[in-house]
Amino acid sequence: MMERNIRIVMIEDDEIIREGYALLIGQADGYIVVKSYVSFDDAVKTIMDDAPDVILLDIELPGTNGIAAIPKLKKMLPGAHILILTVYESEKQIFEALANGASGYLTKNTPAAKIIESIKEVREGGGPMSVNIARMVIKSFQRNQESPLSKRETQILEQIADGKSRSQIAKDLFIDLETVRSHIKNIYLKLDVNSRADAIRLAKENKLIK
Repeated sequence: MMERNIRIVMIEDDEIIREGYALLIGQADGYIVVKSYVSFDDAVKTIMDDAPDVILLDIELPGTNGIAAIPKLKKMLPGAHILILTVYESEKQIFEALANGASGYLTKNTPAAKIIESIKEVREGGGPMSVNIARMVIKSFQRNQESPLSKRETQILEQIADGKSRSQIAKDLFIDLETVRSHIKNIYLKLDVNSRADAIRLAKENKLIK
């Protein structure tokens, strides 16, 4: 008995990317792109009728973003697997997407052959990730789970270790400079250090940062 085609729905607002992936995937044996949508808000009207096995979902979408859309899609289509396909690779977005129910996470620089392979893998219960994403997830689990630092303090210390200035950290994290200074003061107190270099060294020795 011949296995039926894997039914795929794409939710991607960039027309060129959407049509390019639809063409590439549609040409592969055993795959059919049933429909493509520009947003979750557009898809929600008819996606249940599409009966997808796999949903390729972007994060940055007009209206409801991809991360917020995941639990809604899981509720509507509990049997469908959601594979994130995005340019974003921040740790926060990766973990939010996986925590919300995404089965895999790929970046858009992933080769087409790997995307096609990942669609099959995710349908079979796997959790495909781009190499850089998998590396980030592993590093996160390798951190000391008993860290005295808060999540925000860890985030700031990692940026300090990357050589960023306080003003750059404030800009990147959308917080004011005084808040950054306050967090750094708390980091020094908790680690019992008096300098940036000592804070970084101690944090790395104890696996508080990657």
